[in-house]
Amino acid sequence: MNEPQPNLRTMTVAATGASGSLFTREMLRRLEGDARVGCVNLVSSDAGLRVMAEELALSGRGHLLEQLLDSAPRKINLLANQDIGATIASGSYPTDAMLVLPCSMGTLARIAQGMSSCLIERAADVCLKERTRLVLCVRETPLNLVHLRNMTQAAEAGATIYPLIPTFYNRPASLDEMVRNYVDRVLKHIGLPQPDAYVWQPGAKQT
Repeated sequence: MNEPQPNLRTMTVAATGASGSLFTREMLRRLEGDARVGCVNLVSSDAGLRVMAEELALSGRGHLLEQLLDSAPRKINLLANQDIGATIASGSYPTDAMLVLPCSMGTLARIAQGMSSCLIERAADVCLKERTRLVLCVRETPLNLVHLRNMTQAAEAGATIYPLIPTFYNRPASLDEMVRNYVDRVLKHIGLPQPDAYVWQPGAKQT
């Protein structure tokens, strides 16, 4: 298992049962290739694994990281959601940020209510109590009043609500470009701006 390294970021990425596996895969690839990141802990719910398998046409759950990265992982650990005693369940473990991407409405609700019935929920609760950056990339439409209230409650507790909404002002030429731009914006938000990220330039011709 990869361990945290001094002067390098340690990240947690959680995938839950909402549509958006392309974003999860791109986030992992970006973090894997970022020299500022030394360790990434990935945890997925059972529903998240099922969505990934369906949306990315994965051949089973074996060698999940290799399938997502198209190569052997160098810095990403895969943790079981049932392992409530894993490293990221403790406030003493040095996590710099946690991204829930995508974040289902069920996961949002349980995080907002402080439930810790699995590793994803416990790790998110740890981030809130330790004042560690927690970004919830929520995915659902339309939103009902329960969803909106849960977002408010999570935000009041310290989480950032970062809806999984792509941009169009950059005139993306492909789905992959839309995914990359969203992931780049999330990474910039947590202090990891990407050198090739799109930057809006008012008055300039956008290409």
